[in-house]
Amino acid sequence: MENLVSSEFWQRLFSSLMDWIIIELPGIFILALVLVLLTRGINMGINQFKKVLLRRAEQDEKVDSLEAAKRINTLTDILMAVVKVTLYTVFIIMLMSKFGVDVGPLLASAGIIGLAVGFGAQELVRDYISGFFMLLEDQIRTGDVAIINGTGGLVERIELRTITLRDLSGVTHVFQNGKISTLANMTKDWSAMVFDIGVAYKEDVDEVMKVMAEVGDDLINDEVFKLKILEPLEISGLNEFGNSALVIRARLKTRPGEQWTVGREFRRRLKIAFDKQGIEIPFPHTTVYWGDEINPLKLQVDRGEKEMS
Repeated sequence: MENLVSSEFWQRLFSSLMDWIIIELPGIFILALVLVLLTRGINMGINQFKKVLLRRAEQDEKVDSLEAAKRINTLTDILMAVVKVTLYTVFIIMLMSKFGVDVGPLLASAGIIGLAVGFGAQELVRDYISGFFMLLEDQIRTGDVAIINGTGGLVERIELRTITLRDLSGVTHVFQNGKISTLANMTKDWSAMVFDIGVAYKEDVDEVMKVMAEVGDDLINDEVFKLKILEPLEISGLNEFGNSALVIRARLKTRPGEQWTVGREFRRRLKIAFDKQGIEIPFPHTTVYWGDEINPLKLQVDRGEKEMS
């Protein structure tokens, strides 16, 4: 206690503090400045590298530029995240050494602790390994529309540990990579819209398919939609005898993510064409029985003519 109130103690403390400020503090500012400059420089470098890759993908006729852009954006985002973690880790270690902390034993202890934690963090390791192979195998990219574990949405973010989806209602879903059991990518390379068109039993099936083909040809020749459609309409034929309809199946192959827009327009045009040709799109019919041994209820409507006075 006597040392704490003595002037000599405070003089030594003040002198040590001034020495540290003069000797070490400029080094800390330089480290922080270097960290900021490196982060910005690497960020700019990665962005320029991304632009070069995107430009090459656009110039290569054999490569789908949209698909290439998704993969390039995903990989560059992951690369930037890894670089930032590495830079911040090195900065923290050097900052601790400036404060007089012996980082050698600390690093050794961290290695031992990390090994011990590793056995208890198997789930975390599994997430990272699964995320790495997802990126390596190009299973999914940022901007894809996917169904993960039964939940569908737009892939907003891909990290080594998690994948973030946003569904049509705007709800964000985050999935651990190691816990993804099913993954369906709806916009990989190309997409398709399948149509099951029901018409009345009285209709001529060949005539219906002819009208469908004409509508498909009109759509693929449209100035707006021809860029979204990859192949002409594929009509599989009569697919099912339904309860009240003949079901004809067809498919349109589109660019990734364009199947819903093209599908809505095809249905709109097909309804207009069916109305012009008088082709009936049926609705379910119901027969009412009063009992097993009684004939079905039959309704007869008499239309009387009004006499003109």
